[in-house]
Amino acid sequence: MTTSTKRPQPDDSGLGALRTSIRRPDAGQLYADVLAARDGNADARGRVVGALAWAAFAAPAAVAAVYDLFAAAWFAQPLDAAPGEAGPIDGEETAIPEAFWTALEGVLVGPEAGYDAASITAAVAALGGALAPEFSGLAEAAARHWPDAVEVTERAVPGFIELAPLAALAPGTLGRTLHDLLTENGYDVEVLDRDAIRLSTLPPALRYLNTRILQMHDVWHLVAGYSTSASHEIAISAFQLAQFGHNYSAMFLAVVGAITHLQRPEVFPVIGLLVAEAWQHGRRTPPLMSVEWEAEWAADIEDIRARHGITPYESLLPANLFELAGTG
Repeated sequence: MTTSTKRPQPDDSGLGALRTSIRRPDAGQLYADVLAARDGNADARGRVVGALAWAAFAAPAAVAAVYDLFAAAWFAQPLDAAPGEAGPIDGEETAIPEAFWTALEGVLVGPEAGYDAASITAAVAALGGALAPEFSGLAEAAARHWPDAVEVTERAVPGFIELAPLAALAPGTLGRTLHDLLTENGYDVEVLDRDAIRLSTLPPALRYLNTRILQMHDVWHLVAGYSTSASHEIAISAFQLAQFGHNYSAMFLAVVGAITHLQRPEVFPVIGLLVAEAWQHGRRTPPLMSVEWEAEWAADIEDIRARHGITPYESLLPANLFELAGTG
């Protein structure tokens, strides 16, 4: 998410109101709030952002319920229960330490010149260090319940991808397209250095899932039909969250929602639509985590999609919307 202009600063009252909104939501109220937020109601928008942040930073087991409800409400789709009868959203939660709020305020204010992709990634990742010690256990338990993640503790942590052999593959193949994407744009092979962010210290499911997500993020861009534009980076975070319960993606989307709410509220309908579209796309797409992607390097991307039942992402919005507007 990039911007070429100085960020407006949130005022203290906005940050304080956001803090009070980060709590367990009632499903019926959240459904109504999403509808109202979509139509510009500021109070409802704050409660919606608070619900996303609650799932991200306090109750990872509630992510699926919160986002299923968010997406259904955004498109005015019916809930299984009548909105007024749904009740509080389930999910074990942990308290949020006082130190977290200071860290979150710093992330929401952000750098003077605004974030680029690398700086917002690092800022959001750092928030994990300010969470309660119990959070890691809740996130590990939640990760094990996602489709395709049941046996991750039995899988070896994958090695590093070698780019040179991919250059020799035919154009249109997954490996060659990945090679060209990374080299032509100067992207890192794994987005972040797995050792620098100490993935080896995570419990087994989180260690494997986070390592594989870093490693295959750009592969999923290609096979699932997401460009590398600012809007599609937001969208693929919702896709990854739906696919793998990726806790970093939940944190990233919560931060993007909070920044938008406090600083660029007119952009919230765009962010909400991207998240709702891509979340439902991720829920519809067969699980991708257990696919042996290294065995697919020489295959044509269209053939891979057909073989694994992957329908490319299609948004109602142009992929380069933020670039055209000069902000992100």
